[in-house]
Amino acid sequence: MINRKIEPAIRSALSTGKAVILLGARQVGKTTLADSLFSSQPGTLLLNGDEPDVRAMFDNINSSRLRAIIGGAKVVIIDEAQRIPEIGIKLKLITDQIKDVQLLATGSSSFDLSGLVNEPLTGRKREFILYPLSFGEMADHHGLLAETSLLEHRLVFGYYPEVVCSPGAERNVLNEISDSYLYKDILALDRIRKSDSMTRLLRALAFQIGSQVSYTEIGRLCGLDNKTIEHYITVLEQAFVIFRLGSYSRNLRNELKASRKIYFVDNGIRNSIIADYRPIELRDDIGKLWENFLVSERIKRNRYLENHAKSWFWRTHQQQEIDYIEELDGQLRAYEFKWSPSAKLKGPKPFFEAYPGSSFQAVHRDNFSEFLL
Repeated sequence: MINRKIEPAIRSALSTGKAVILLGARQVGKTTLADSLFSSQPGTLLLNGDEPDVRAMFDNINSSRLRAIIGGAKVVIIDEAQRIPEIGIKLKLITDQIKDVQLLATGSSSFDLSGLVNEPLTGRKREFILYPLSFGEMADHHGLLAETSLLEHRLVFGYYPEVVCSPGAERNVLNEISDSYLYKDILALDRIRKSDSMTRLLRALAFQIGSQVSYTEIGRLCGLDNKTIEHYITVLEQAFVIFRLGSYSRNLRNELKASRKIYFVDNGIRNSIIADYRPIELRDDIGKLWENFLVSERIKRNRYLENHAKSWFWRTHQQQEIDYIEELDGQLRAYEFKWSPSAKLKGPKPFFEAYPGSSFQAVHRDNFSEFLL
């Protein structure tokens, strides 16, 4: 079994009288992690919100009915809890009225679950996000040398657990995840029905990773207005398919102030959308794959470390740019990403004049592990 880095933090949140909310895309291992957390503990009740009879069971429920359902269970796990109407109120009933029960709710949409439970469970919950497997987790699992040797493979096929555990069948697994999740669950989320438009949008975003995204330009490609583009991107972000990186701006008049880049949470999902699984040596998008991999893996790392670093990119109207910037404890750290170790890089002078004391590092395939561990 591959140990997840978030597990110790979740364990520390148990037995505090608070509900644990575990968010993350489908197929990233939420149920497996829940099983690991409580496998040695008897009296666990597992309910799946995807099942119609479970949803019906929660209709018009009260505390007495909840006690009858829970019985002698000491742990209640509700999978895909966002599928249960008014789930926030029902989770609050459990935490308020049945205090000797540890509640764990999982969900594959941060809007549908987190948005529904935030107000009812204020002060009564701890929230965590589980991503696909990370470079750090796999390095811990079978060694840094072994995982580094698989770098080119990971750039193409990504880190979804079933993909990692299905050598030789990665294409089929990724296609199944995309078809069953992206093109069914996502399109059903928030009543999105224009599947052709969403498909065109996903492909447009997949080709533009690492570039500044113009909603107007994408709208022309997809036949959608800016408002609809914004809405679709928000839904994709809330479903943990993509994430946005904003531009850093504080001192310079010529800094971009309202721009954004969009990355995919997983390289494999990105490549499945454009149906391109060619090996690295045959591709012309290695720079995009490399940047998406490094940014997404760094986000996972920081989230699991709970270091609360803030992330941006930086660019001026004169096209001077830095791929990635972090701010932590008042310190700015700038990073430039290049696949080739021989690339000679030096940060743009205006940035360091505007932000003295900032550090700069080039991240390439010979030193990337230091950036991700």
